[in-house]
Amino acid sequence: MKTVERLQRYRNENHRLRADLAQRSKELAFFINSSKALTSTLEFKKILRVIMERAQRLIKCDAWSLLLLDEELQELRFVAAKGTKAKDFKRFRLKVGQGIAGWVAKTGQPLMIHDVHKDKRFNKALDRITRYKTRSVLCVPIVNKKRTIGVLEMINKINGQPFEEKDRDLLRKLVDQAAIAMERAILYERMSNLAITDDLTKLFNFRYLDQILDREISRCQRYRSVLSLVFFDMDYFKHVNDTHGHLMGSKVLIEVAHLLIENLRTVDIIARYGGDEFVVVLPETDVQTTTRITERLHKRLKAHEFLKEEGLRIQMTASYGIAGYPEHAQTKRDLVHLADQAMYQAKNSGRSRICVAEKPRGGLRSRLIKEAGAVRP
Repeated sequence: MKTVERLQRYRNENHRLRADLAQRSKELAFFINSSKALTSTLEFKKILRVIMERAQRLIKCDAWSLLLLDEELQELRFVAAKGTKAKDFKRFRLKVGQGIAGWVAKTGQPLMIHDVHKDKRFNKALDRITRYKTRSVLCVPIVNKKRTIGVLEMINKINGQPFEEKDRDLLRKLVDQAAIAMERAILYERMSNLAITDDLTKLFNFRYLDQILDREISRCQRYRSVLSLVFFDMDYFKHVNDTHGHLMGSKVLIEVAHLLIENLRTVDIIARYGGDEFVVVLPETDVQTTTRITERLHKRLKAHEFLKEEGLRIQMTASYGIAGYPEHAQTKRDLVHLADQAMYQAKNSGRSRICVAEKPRGGLRSRLIKEAGAVRP
């Protein structure tokens, strides 16, 4: 009899473990997909829509809202809301410390309340004005770099069920992912208001490149990730200006910009460094992979016929230098310097080449890894 009971216990435990494993696998897949969706865009409104969709799938509620913190005014403003009376909520602002969301923003701590009418922190004014009946609340802070940037508030779990600790933990994982994406989008919007693009090519300019490298290197340090930088210069570009004029030279640079956009990923950062020099930053990409990408770009650019619409059909090449963080450099300055130095070695070795930086004990140098023969237009 004891043997039968023991076997049944084992079967029950095995069933429980299998169910637990299946649930964990499901959650892992959910957060992997959430991460991909959140990092696929830098547009703030699109990120809010992703958060809305993922939060709804994660925890079924009657309503939810996302509030951003205005640090200067120390107020929370509703930037997204869904559910009954959602439109009414968007016109309100809360002082930091006011209501449940304000308390969470002030303390940086999540809060789960089963019956809001028994909690002094609940602000009844919103319900009174919107004629909405809040029963239970789960509110978590959105924190990035130890700084609260907003809060996500879930209201009234469906079927009158209370929020659970598991709901809180899952929601915190989601907002941890969302915080990075939101911060990047906010930074992108702020940068967009500055002169961050090159007037001619519409690529990012040196100012933006300088700032984005600080951000990306900090991100690498935080997540122990990698990035690579490609510095390249068009071969014999002066000959185009001298032979066909500066207007044709400008059109060549515009075509180069289009080729870069067409042949690189949307997450890669493309900038015009100055003149006929360009820089590409490839986040989360090691030097070996970057080398393959650069070889492919080299072939596409070499095969392209520039100024075709003008009836000239010019073929051109470029010289490339590659450096990686942290493989070759530990700072932004060294990363750019090493890639630039590698590019000059490619130039001095005959042009139309790809060189990868090296950092031996004796000093900085570069390794030639591709030789193709320069094309003079």
